[in-house]
Amino acid sequence: MKDLKEQFRKIGIVPVVVLDDAKDAEPLADALMEGGLPCAEVTFRTAAAADVIKIMTEKYPEMLVGAGTVLTKEQVDRAVEAGARFIVSPGLNPEIVKYCQEKGVPVTPGTQTPSEMEQALALGLDFVKFFPAEPAGGLKMIKAVAAPYVGLSFMPTGGINAGNVKDYLAYDRIVACGGSWMVPGVLVKKGNFDEIKALTAEAAAIVKEIRG
Repeated sequence: MKDLKEQFRKIGIVPVVVLDDAKDAEPLADALMEGGLPCAEVTFRTAAAADVIKIMTEKYPEMLVGAGTVLTKEQVDRAVEAGARFIVSPGLNPEIVKYCQEKGVPVTPGTQTPSEMEQALALGLDFVKFFPAEPAGGLKMIKAVAAPYVGLSFMPTGGINAGNVKDYLAYDRIVACGGSWMVPGVLVKKGNFDEIKALTAEAAAIVKEIRG
């Protein structure tokens, strides 16, 4: 998990990807890689998720590809079999966390409250998702809950965009931010991967500006 955290910190922004059709996986991976964010959290909100992960990991073995919105053990199995290198969940389900730990797969569950963060610590985690970030109080909330939990670091996701991500990235307890603004579904459906590449490059430039 330590190695994964360092990779996340270096990348800074994790593109959250929702694809309905696996045919879009390769051109989207191309756009993300060429744009400077060699990472994707492929959400299990569609039936194509496992195929998308498989295509991306086979096309770009060096790309950090994981599965998001993972709610069941069966999804964990499908994601890992497809090549996912990490698992992200919207909430904290101890059963899913323990299952991932048993399989040796890094897992980042969603948390929002101090109680959930204490559950994460009790499960041996030191890195959690904060979701949904903006509706749940944003950076101000993260700083407030981070104070008593000195060993915990965060990946806020939800409502983060090019206009507010700088403030998040500047806080040292935030490893990376999850976001989908550089991979909007409307551009994917249009096949406009050049624009996705441009948006990705802008996001990567923000990371470089804030973190060097």
